[in-house]
Amino acid sequence: MSKLWGGRFTKGTDVMVEEFTSSIAFDCRMYREDIAGSIAHAAMLAKCGIIAGEEADLIIGGLKDILADIEAGNFSFEVSLEDIHMNIEKRLTERIGPTGGKLHTARSRNDQVALDTHLYLKREIGAIARLLTDLQQALAEVADRHQEIIMPGYTHLQRAQPILFSHHLLAYFFMLQRDFARLEGVWQRTDMMPLGAGALAGTTFPIDRHFVARELGFSQLYENSLDAVSDRDYILEFLSFAAILMLHLSRLSEEIILWSSAEFSFIELDDAHCTGSSIMPQKKNPDVAELVRGKTGRVTGHLMALLTVAKGLPLAYNKDLQEDKEGLFDTIDTVKFSLSVYASMLRAMRINAERTGQAVRQDFSNATDMADYLVKKGLPFRQAHEVVGKCVHYCIEQGKYLLDLTLDEFRRFSPLFEEDILEAIRVETCISARNSYGGTSYSQVRRALTQTTAILREQGKSCEKMK
Repeated sequence: MSKLWGGRFTKGTDVMVEEFTSSIAFDCRMYREDIAGSIAHAAMLAKCGIIAGEEADLIIGGLKDILADIEAGNFSFEVSLEDIHMNIEKRLTERIGPTGGKLHTARSRNDQVALDTHLYLKREIGAIARLLTDLQQALAEVADRHQEIIMPGYTHLQRAQPILFSHHLLAYFFMLQRDFARLEGVWQRTDMMPLGAGALAGTTFPIDRHFVARELGFSQLYENSLDAVSDRDYILEFLSFAAILMLHLSRLSEEIILWSSAEFSFIELDDAHCTGSSIMPQKKNPDVAELVRGKTGRVTGHLMALLTVAKGLPLAYNKDLQEDKEGLFDTIDTVKFSLSVYASMLRAMRINAERTGQAVRQDFSNATDMADYLVKKGLPFRQAHEVVGKCVHYCIEQGKYLLDLTLDEFRRFSPLFEEDILEAIRVETCISARNSYGGTSYSQVRRALTQTTAILREQGKSCEKMK
């Protein structure tokens, strides 16, 4: 088959080279964007008098028919035609005749593929923004339903201080809020129109790039043609956003996996979100959380891969940049699926309040509150820290917890202890006392839940803009 670019060549392309250089196997998913860009380009060519209006109408009608064929499954993509652009252009020319060849006037595949990728990523960012907001909504819903459940907070995976389960979940809500803000920034820099840059230097035809931008819903144009065809910053930013988002989901996954184990038993995942073992009948495995944790490395790898591809490229376009798409597409698919399944899993999980309460009462996570008690009685914190440390050591030797001690036992370590010490280190008191802004107290969690409502409302408005 003769190539659309084959005029300069005297022999055909090696079959292995065709397969190696072809991108149609993966860039075919951008057919909607490619056709939308071509329709806008054809309309602009007619507006500017570069082609006749009748020719533009014929081209646009042919493109719409091809779109219908693809969506009906009546279009065969050919490896020999390399990519989505040439597959569509060849079919267009077959359908409407030589006029189809006029579509490529004043553009190059370099700016065409850049346009397709910008359009495609803009659409997918909007979808991801909605899924991300729904996951935040799920976290807020679960936190709201379980506002007063107490659990141990951890540092170094050792019980540290008592916190509210809702406070723990809301930590992830606010992580995801930052992710959403990052995604908004990516969308802004994806919302730039590269078409009209040509291969690298612009075009000699009197085109109207602003018209095409309006037709396609772009708010900005690239100011430099070299930059327009070589820029992949917006993809790198998206991959960076995705890697950080998946990192956050991976951290939550690790906790979900721990909490659902028999050793913790803080939660039980719904059967619909677990699998069993082929050999051990008793098993209920948290596969969703494990897979999200595992797929995080895959997304991070795509970011590293494209950074490595782009780091040594001279301006403007190089074939290396074809490597931007498979990692991007896989990242989009991975992120969308992870967000969807995670929201469903969180909404269905059950919290074992009895077990979390038992855990926090059978440890020394109220020790800091005991030290704070002594500080409020006038003892410097470093001395109070030592007193409580000795008291904890005594309890461990005696097989007791701090709440098990009598007032006489407390006073072995400091005369500052009074009868109110047991109330001061009661778990509920410890929670209520941590009332600094952003703390784990009941009132601070209620304030945070109110804040989530406002945040989700604003994000909803942003999602509408990113459609």
